[in-house]
Amino acid sequence: MSFRTIEWTGEKLILIDQTKLPVEETYIAYTDYREVAVAIKTMVVRGAPAIGVTAAFGVVLAAKELLALEAMKTGGDFAAGLEVAFATLAATRPTAVNLFWAIKRMRGVVEANEGSSPTEIYKALERESRIVYDEDVAANRAMGRFGAGIISGDECTILTHCNAGALATAGYGTALGVIRACVEAGKKVVVFADETRPLLQGARLTAWELHTDGIDVTLICDNMAGALMRQRKIDAVVVGADRIAANGDAANKIGTYPLSLVAREHGVPFYVAAPLSTIDFELSDGSAIPIEERDAVEVTHPGGVAGAPEGIKVWNPAFDVTPAGNIAAIITERGVARAPYGAALAALRAK
Repeated sequence: MSFRTIEWTGEKLILIDQTKLPVEETYIAYTDYREVAVAIKTMVVRGAPAIGVTAAFGVVLAAKELLALEAMKTGGDFAAGLEVAFATLAATRPTAVNLFWAIKRMRGVVEANEGSSPTEIYKALERESRIVYDEDVAANRAMGRFGAGIISGDECTILTHCNAGALATAGYGTALGVIRACVEAGKKVVVFADETRPLLQGARLTAWELHTDGIDVTLICDNMAGALMRQRKIDAVVVGADRIAANGDAANKIGTYPLSLVAREHGVPFYVAAPLSTIDFELSDGSAIPIEERDAVEVTHPGGVAGAPEGIKVWNPAFDVTPAGNIAAIITERGVARAPYGAALAALRAK
């Protein structure tokens, strides 16, 4: 891959601006955690794992700022300042559980270093954020290997929805990581990418990623997937997830649930690829997953151009929940879980 989604220089956080793709490959440097929070909210960076990694580095930027304030004798309480940063970052996007997982992990570093100097806490937070980054890349590659192992045949045609690739992670990808691993294993892979309305992450991001990598990809409108399956042109569906309940119910980009229904109708295996950090073991099922609702302008003004009557009412949920019964397997970095998911996911967690 010729691009990096997230880069930490030791002084600043650099993100590829995903709102500009595929027209412009632009990078933005951040030194203020508040601006990082805005980047998450406005989807400069998106995808559950990438949001988690970005939030971890956002905490580091907050600690760095607080250290500077202390050095100038103008700062308040270091721990209290970090709590403000935790709250600011947590308020950005409610569905992606990796965001809260990362914040909890960074808060744990602060608690484990209680009594240490602010400088030592800052150093510990920076070390942890680098570990979070490295772990995400390693997890994606492990997921890819496990996923490639359950995609049957030397030739396969895979359908994916939204973007669960390197752009949605620290690198390599979850669903697209499975596709990349299939290619690396010597399989002949053809990919169909849903455009993924209303923000077109499939058209703008997935198609760009795969095309850049030289992987055979065809872009389709969201409502074309059923016709492909009826013609027996799809061997498997592989998607990512932003939050998975303990029973295997999975929240992913809006449009995933009806895709799972069409796949079930046509006997096409429907796989979800996500790290264990995306699984919310505190939720018994998907009914309790909070679903983010976004601005109506995303629907009424696609690409900034008016496409609906002025003043029309709009419902714009960012995600839907696919029931576990529609999922053939959940691919994680510790192995593949199959139904019943409650026991299978718990076993992977305990490894």
